[in-house]
Amino acid sequence: MGEHVNRWPARLHVVTGKGGTGKTTVAAALALGLAAGGKRTLLVEVEGRQGIAQLFELQPLPYKELRIAQVAGGGDVRALAVDPEEALLEYLDMFYKLGAAGRALRKIGAIDFATTIAPGLRDVLLTGKVKEATTRSHEGRRVYDAVVLDAPPTGRIGRFLNVTAETARLAKMGPIKTQSEGVASLLRSPISSVHVVTLLEEMPVQETLDAIGELTKLHIPVGRIIVNGARPALLTGGKVTKAQLKRGLGEAGLPGDTATVTGLAAEAKAYLTRHDLEESLRTELADAGHPVVELPLLPGGIDRAALDEMASILMRA
Repeated sequence: MGEHVNRWPARLHVVTGKGGTGKTTVAAALALGLAAGGKRTLLVEVEGRQGIAQLFELQPLPYKELRIAQVAGGGDVRALAVDPEEALLEYLDMFYKLGAAGRALRKIGAIDFATTIAPGLRDVLLTGKVKEATTRSHEGRRVYDAVVLDAPPTGRIGRFLNVTAETARLAKMGPIKTQSEGVASLLRSPISSVHVVTLLEEMPVQETLDAIGELTKLHIPVGRIIVNGARPALLTGGKVTKAQLKRGLGEAGLPGDTATVTGLAAEAKAYLTRHDLEESLRTELADAGHPVVELPLLPGGIDRAALDEMASILMRA
């Protein structure tokens, strides 16, 4: 029975992290993990980087939900690259029935103009599309068991998710206001959870803690802190002496000349300093009060097998 316990109960999983921490990789692994056992998940990106396509070695994704992976047990992962312009056209057609008139606006550059002068509108369109997919039903059943959003980085995540504040200046009533309020309500409900990806390095950890503080003030639920690229401890004990190194080299049948021993001693000292820093950063993350999951450094690079391995670790966490 234990293996069927859902340790990730939210339906919308927002994944953020400082650039370079591997948040897209983690988001993809989470989508694969949540699809296990015959589930269907949607992996969404909103930054126009086509990171999902690159990760799965696909052609650039259109503004359309496409199956990108199948999972043992009959589950599947679909992906969507949300384009702000296409989302605005869809929005105009949905609420104002503009249809061809909306496409005409694109030709004269009005849509690009609108999202440039009102960046809050752009974020409402992006998050609104994510909300629609999360809550969509067909014949009385949710279309997706879970939606995973590869979100903007930690430096922008609060503003991106705090759509009501950003759109309050744009509209006092009407569909835009209703849309932003609906998104805000979803993001602050138990249905949603924001997971922050970090490395055991000072800058990403600080940005992680800052983002958690910002999201907490906004009353947006924070889920897990995901430490990516964690390395196993190679040395412990706090100090390695030259005598120990010389003895170890001799036992291994290797030369223990002064230059070799001195070089190894310097490397051991640097490693232990780094290890102490990582342990201190681990403590800071643990003190943030959210579950911490560690994903190992995978030296072979990221392919489907690596993603499946990461997915398995996440689902056990």
